[in-house]
Amino acid sequence: MKFTDELRASTKESWEQSLNHPFVQGIVKGDLPLETFRYYILQDIYYLKHYGKIHAIAASQADDFKLTALLADKARFTAEAELTVHNEHAEILNITKKDIDNFKPAPTAYAYTSHLYRATMAGNLAHSVAAILPCYWLYADIGKVNEHATPEPEIYRNWLKMYASDWFQDSTNEMIDLLNALVEDMNDKEKEKIKEQFIIAKEYELHFWEMSYTFESWLSENK
Repeated sequence: MKFTDELRASTKESWEQSLNHPFVQGIVKGDLPLETFRYYILQDIYYLKHYGKIHAIAASQADDFKLTALLADKARFTAEAELTVHNEHAEILNITKKDIDNFKPAPTAYAYTSHLYRATMAGNLAHSVAAILPCYWLYADIGKVNEHATPEPEIYRNWLKMYASDWFQDSTNEMIDLLNALVEDMNDKEKEKIKEQFIIAKEYELHFWEMSYTFESWLSENK
């Protein structure tokens, strides 16, 4: 069994909950309120800006320059591709530059990105890749499972289409293969530490849906 197969098995319950979360199913069925999707897009724009930086840090950890180039390209292409789509969403959802400039992340968005930085700064390249992989893998699964869905409005079809695309599927498989290669000569103790980074990140992916669905805010802001 490949290391990533073990990771997937260890997060089976979280994975199923993520695929079937009301937020995701609302997109697939087309009945998610646009106001809810707007909230998610703002949080995800914040997340992706940091996600791109995490890729850049991971690139600097690679001993093989080909890996450095690969991860640097992913930092640019992933951020550019997703942020381009999000910018299109922002226009449709009337998200202004002022909204983005004055944006304050919800607790989960802040905590998730903080986990990614901790994984990269406290560990090695394998830790970094393990932490960023759930985002690739889960979105690729959502896209693939729902590639024939035709929800209205169009904004939801485009969102699913991007993650179902060959480009995104191939990019995800590259990261899966990379992590398997990185841990190939590691002992079980080292692998357990890397596994922990993956599991925590996967839990945050599930919490990200819940955050978006419930319009999570800081407790002091609740009135």
